[in-house]
Amino acid sequence: MLEFPVIDPVALQIGPLSARWYGIMYAVGFSLAWFLARRRAAKPGSGWTAMQVDDLITWGVLGVVLGGRLGYVLFYDLSYYLSNPLESLSIWRGGMSFHGGVAGVILVAWLYGRSIGKSLLEVGDFIAPLVPPGLLAGRLGNFINGELWGRVTDSPLGMVFPTGGPLPRHPSQLYEAALEGLALFVILWAYSARPRARGAVGGLFLLGYGVFRFVVEFFRQPDVQLGFVAFDWMSMGQVLCLPMIGLGLLLMLRKAPAA
Repeated sequence: MLEFPVIDPVALQIGPLSARWYGIMYAVGFSLAWFLARRRAAKPGSGWTAMQVDDLITWGVLGVVLGGRLGYVLFYDLSYYLSNPLESLSIWRGGMSFHGGVAGVILVAWLYGRSIGKSLLEVGDFIAPLVPPGLLAGRLGNFINGELWGRVTDSPLGMVFPTGGPLPRHPSQLYEAALEGLALFVILWAYSARPRARGAVGGLFLLGYGVFRFVVEFFRQPDVQLGFVAFDWMSMGQVLCLPMIGLGLLLMLRKAPAA
């Protein structure tokens, strides 16, 4: 069994002001996305300018935060927020949905793409490789917070989390960081290095994330307020991954000219 490294979730405290590791990880993720986007835009024939990158990342931040929060409210605890509507605004208390964040990014990508004469698929192909580093940072933030831990296990990888009871559990946050973050980034960065059919890079992201998340959910503890939501074994995360996998396959298999 591994020992959980207890880390203070508050990275820096100055009087009443505090900086939490989870928030810092979000900032790291957005900064990495901006840096990588600038690199992609600087390549000859990319079709993107530095100013467009800056605007896209700014709108992307808005899409992630608003979409992620709205997705959590709708998918994971709707009854509570219907009874306590003002709590929907309390983002600082936690509760973000990746699938909602994706929906938010898709919406702003479509809107911003229209304003600069680019299709949704074109914008999606550009931003897809930028997302996994943010997922890696975010899952590390979850791990530091000791939240979203896995199911009880007797595996040597098990850890006793401060909020997870006395039994060792899978560090599923680290599994997600490794698969949805590191592995998916390497796959997408390499795949996007060569010209691909319009929508293929975005499709690979949807497919890769959907498959990785679906698998990790077998090790992750289902949300206590939901439990299993289908067939007595599928979590909400797995249900939400199914349309991602289907759409990703559709985009990768469709016949389209190289971008």
